Amino acid sequence: MSLITVGYIAIAAMLTLILLGIPIGWAMAIVGLLGEFYVTGFAAGASKLSLTLWENGTLFVFIALPLFLLMGQLAYRTGITDDLYDCISKWFGHMPGGIAVSAVLSNAAYGAVTGSSIASVATLGPMVMPEFRKYRYNLSLATGTLASAGTLAVLVPPSTLLVIYGVWTETSIADLFMAGILPCLLLTVVYCAVLAIWCAVKPEMGPRGPSYPWPARIASLKKLMPALVVIIVVLGGIYGGIMTPSESAAIGVVGVLAIAVAMRRFRWPALAEALRQTIQTSGMVFVIVVTGIMFTRFMVHTNVTADFVAMVASWKLGTTGLLLAMLVLYFLLGTALDGLGMLILSLPFVMPLMATAGVDKVWFGVFLCVMMELAAVSPPVGITVAVMRSVAPDVPTHVIFRGCYPFLALTILLTFALIAWPGLALWLPGVMR
Repeated sequence: MSLITVGYIAIAAMLTLILLGIPIGWAMAIVGLLGEFYVTGFAAGASKLSLTLWENGTLFVFIALPLFLLMGQLAYRTGITDDLYDCISKWFGHMPGGIAVSAVLSNAAYGAVTGSSIASVATLGPMVMPEFRKYRYNLSLATGTLASAGTLAVLVPPSTLLVIYGVWTETSIADLFMAGILPCLLLTVVYCAVLAIWCAVKPEMGPRGPSYPWPARIASLKKLMPALVVIIVVLGGIYGGIMTPSESAAIGVVGVLAIAVAMRRFRWPALAEALRQTIQTSGMVFVIVVTGIMFTRFMVHTNVTADFVAMVASWKLGTTGLLLAMLVLYFLLGTALDGLGMLILSLPFVMPLMATAGVDKVWFGVFLCVMMELAAVSPPVGITVAVMRSVAPDVPTHVIFRGCYPFLALTILLTFALIAWPGLALWLPGVMR
């Protein structure tokens, strides 16, 4: 049996395991390891596995991921996120659809602390849904807004997906963080503008929230300071060239702990739960990344990657056509896989294509994050929709998805804008360099 035949059989076996419910990390591990044993023998396969574990498990930059996750967990469990929403709602809640606008802005701000869309929805959902119900918001708009706004966290630094992409592709994480800022700001502003206009035209969809006097608004800014200090120190340290992403993440953890102690919010059980959640998530991500790298090397060894690149190159789509094809591909993948699964499963085949087409790795990292946003709210999987469903169990899943469709369309428009004007992602990293 030829090597390339073995490779394609391996892909079919891996997809079968995923469809049977095996987690994607273990599916890649099983197929990749058995494939290496078949092709190179047991000793060589075991040696490659140990080398892969050592090479990637000891990467200094990989330390940033658990530290950023811990920083977000601590911010959530010490009430910093509650303060974020309280301040933002006082300033924007009186607008048409003001509570929905506040939810979008709070999700973007919370993403700058955690970098996790699931954490954003799980945290802000229980906080904002009572407000939506109190002011009789349309439940489809309310839940769709929360599920969609949570996806902003994958673009705004410190995005966990950008960290994983940077580690995998050996791309500067600092550049990736900078590249995500402008698209995230643009999408946040567009989301808020569309919500305000929509609710101004149809007030029954999203009535105005409470209006606060100026002294109360200004006083609420004090609650915003802890989160701002953490964000400025972490991101400022990276962009100023003072700290690496890993070092800034460690400083962020210390900063959140110091703020919690100063505000008398520190509790040992909260710290223990934050550590438990961080270890659980980091372990899952580490397994997926390492097994994904092992599977990628096996695909290269069997020449499947080269064959796939040659086949797509023969279609002569051009760079724009290739990127539009990627949009369709990831939209279809999003109907069956979550964002991390899409990222790890597709990179072995997609990155060589992008290199052949001359696509900038930093730009493509942002493009992929936008694709992950689409996947997070695409039926039938929609990971943030699933989280929102657990927050509001009385709202049917199809109602939540219906509320996500306008935001889905806006995100697709952002994708077209990124393809037409790559500078949306590349301008800021170029300036900061």
